Amino acid sequence: MPLTDIKVRTAKPQDKSYKLSDSGGLFLLINVTGAKYWRLKYRYEGKEKLLAIGVYPSISLAEAREKRDQAKKQLVNGVDPNNFKKASKQAIKTAVEGSFEFVAREWHLKNCQRWSPNHGGLVMRRLESYIFPWLGTCQIAEIVPAQLLDVLRRIEYKGALETAHRVHQICGQVFRYAVATGRASRDPTGDLRGALPPTKVKHYASIIEPVKIGELLRVINGYEGFLVTKGALRLAPLVFVRPGELRKAEWSEIDLDKAEWIISAEKMKMRQLHLIPLSKQALAILKELYPVTGAGKYVFPSVLTNKRPMSDNTINAALKRLGYDSKEITGHGFRAMARTLLDEVLGFRPDIIEHQLAHAVKDPLGRAYNRTSHLQVRREMMQKWADYLDEVAKGS
Repeated sequence: MPLTDIKVRTAKPQDKSYKLSDSGGLFLLINVTGAKYWRLKYRYEGKEKLLAIGVYPSISLAEAREKRDQAKKQLVNGVDPNNFKKASKQAIKTAVEGSFEFVAREWHLKNCQRWSPNHGGLVMRRLESYIFPWLGTCQIAEIVPAQLLDVLRRIEYKGALETAHRVHQICGQVFRYAVATGRASRDPTGDLRGALPPTKVKHYASIIEPVKIGELLRVINGYEGFLVTKGALRLAPLVFVRPGELRKAEWSEIDLDKAEWIISAEKMKMRQLHLIPLSKQALAILKELYPVTGAGKYVFPSVLTNKRPMSDNTINAALKRLGYDSKEITGHGFRAMARTLLDEVLGFRPDIIEHQLAHAVKDPLGRAYNRTSHLQVRREMMQKWADYLDEVAKGS
């Protein structure tokens, strides 16, 4: 006798699992725990088989009967319902794992270990904001240049041309990863070269005229604000690291005896350990600061608590207080200052300068420089740079 909704709903568990038969091989299995499972008994190629249809009440009696009828049609056509179910699951799995979003997230996971947290987060936010809503579910192997260009132009038309170029680069890396992992045959981003208008190169504001540098250094030396901020201002041009690397400096990273500052890979943009040889002038600043902040973690702690580093705007705010706005010089601008004058005035090799700036540099054989590459030359460079800054500060 066929089942009814009431009989299915009121069926109670017993000491052993038992079945309530419906019709056409469909039955409800009631587990000792009270769980209820729809099953279909059928024969295929002379063998008795079971098809799991679903769990009650997620699958109602009427829905279970529909699935039974679908399975019966498959049998009439010579198809095993279990094989069809497995094939359908595999097709869904293949479609999901071949989607742009799946591949992009996998690529991001593979690469984020070598990126700084800020950079990794920015890459994912750009994908989630600009690409996934339109191309996320598309099969990556089927995306054509015109589709991608349409998405990139959405960004361009919002007035974010530089972001459009960045997203284009990110997508190219994702497509190349898909090719490498066998989920796409080519990278369509190459066909879009020149499709977006070029961006104007933006440089961080900096001062590179010796006379003006001297003026800046004298103003910094006269800073009357927080002692820790003054120390950061004085040290910034000597070590020319990125502002985030400077403000997050920890005493555990600095060896005053060896005159070295080693920044861990996790803090670096390129995710590689970085060594900064410390000049006599830089050591003097750090030794002045040690009695003030040496008992804590950070060399330049926040004004509010020594458990956090100074804020990311402290240096720029201090420079503004000294009369220099962001159009003249920023904390990042000390890097351009050093890069320009170390090359054009002091005559050091560009690759040595770039390495000290923690940029990706390779030797003539294509090998990446490590933290100790050309260390002696870099020590000499950092000391000559500090001496040069002393001279321009004197106005000579």
